[in-house]
Amino acid sequence: MKSRLLKDMLYEQVARIGKSLASPKRLELVELLAQGEKSVETLAAQADLDMRLASAHLKALREARLVVTRREGKYIYYRLSGPDVSQLWVAMRETAEEHLLELRLALEQMTSQPDTLVSESRESLLEKARQGEIVVIDVRPVSEFNAGHLPHARSLPLDELERRLAELPMDRAIVAYCRGPFCLMSDEAVVLLAAKGYRIRKIRDGVSEWQAAGFPVEQGA
Repeated sequence: MKSRLLKDMLYEQVARIGKSLASPKRLELVELLAQGEKSVETLAAQADLDMRLASAHLKALREARLVVTRREGKYIYYRLSGPDVSQLWVAMRETAEEHLLELRLALEQMTSQPDTLVSESRESLLEKARQGEIVVIDVRPVSEFNAGHLPHARSLPLDELERRLAELPMDRAIVAYCRGPFCLMSDEAVVLLAAKGYRIRKIRDGVSEWQAAGFPVEQGA
């Protein structure tokens, strides 16, 4: 009997993680925090939540020890409690994509131009970027780029892209990325740059996917 109670307690503790992530919005918040530390206000705006609901979701994640906080003046900042939380999100998403046809169909609908997806390996892309054969652009906000980005990438936030076109060479292929497969910013970048005559493609990876696959990321400007 005692061993049964102990076993039940063990499963219950692990279930705390599952319960805390059993919400689409909490999963989105984890994905956003995988891009770097953010204030409650920023998270609420990016996840399209009101402050009260955002705080409630973040409280649930904090109670499961998936996020930690720090205070700076009147602002509270959240970050993931460890890189394994980001890897957990990637593993959950990849498992869902493997087993749920509905998710695969939804992802196909998100990509309006499937031929713009890069098909080559991460190793090949990394080497081409290192050699300067391609230009990799990160279209996320600058703060997310500084928190972590793909090697050799340039920061060109989507809302600055059109006025900074002169920074992109016309004689080399451009590869864009953002927060991962669920992010649409790289799709918008593809449409914009293709209309301007650039050879532009995108990758589905974000920093979380890149790290989960064992590849390095860089920090800072």
